[in-house]
Amino acid sequence: MIESYPIAAEEQEYEEEIKHSRFISLVFPCHSPEEFKQQLQQIKQRYPGASHYCQAFICGAPMGQSAMGSSDDGEPGGSAGRPMLAVLQGAGIGEIGAVVVRYYGGTKLGVGGLVRAYSSGLKQMLPRLATKTKMLREKGSLVCRYDQLADVEHLLQRLDVLIEGREFSELIRLTLAVPLSVTGSINKELAPMSQGQLKIDFSQ
Repeated sequence: MIESYPIAAEEQEYEEEIKHSRFISLVFPCHSPEEFKQQLQQIKQRYPGASHYCQAFICGAPMGQSAMGSSDDGEPGGSAGRPMLAVLQGAGIGEIGAVVVRYYGGTKLGVGGLVRAYSSGLKQMLPRLATKTKMLREKGSLVCRYDQLADVEHLLQRLDVLIEGREFSELIRLTLAVPLSVTGSINKELAPMSQGQLKIDFSQ
């Protein structure tokens, strides 16, 4: 199971001319199909009147069952969107969108030429694209006493566990987001602090 993966952390743009056609490749962080649509509309406003706005996006892990998609936007089937998506997947970067804007210059490229043209800018940008690591996490909850809280928080911080909520009554209930890399071991680390009483519940 994937515990973490790189995601896009910046926008980049690359422009080239291929056989008199102008190709403008753009990549950007993308967390949902809806966000991708918004970015696409902004790009169309920035570059109006283009012949094609070919697209690809991955809204989760690069090789997972993520929301992903592509469009040839009027180019011959399979000549633009799918090759672009393949380049994104090959780079191993998730949560990323790509649009290639083409202003047609009068010379047909053929399907093979289009595949190369729509992939070219992405291949130039992706190796130097700034990324950050997304840690996959599992939700859990932990109940502790007030006198245990400081030690518990110290352990959670050391293991990069996010505390997303606190409920205070006779005891304290913490709502947690635990990295998948420590879900199997964290309760063993909590046990010595409480003679085995402290335990994160992952069943919620």
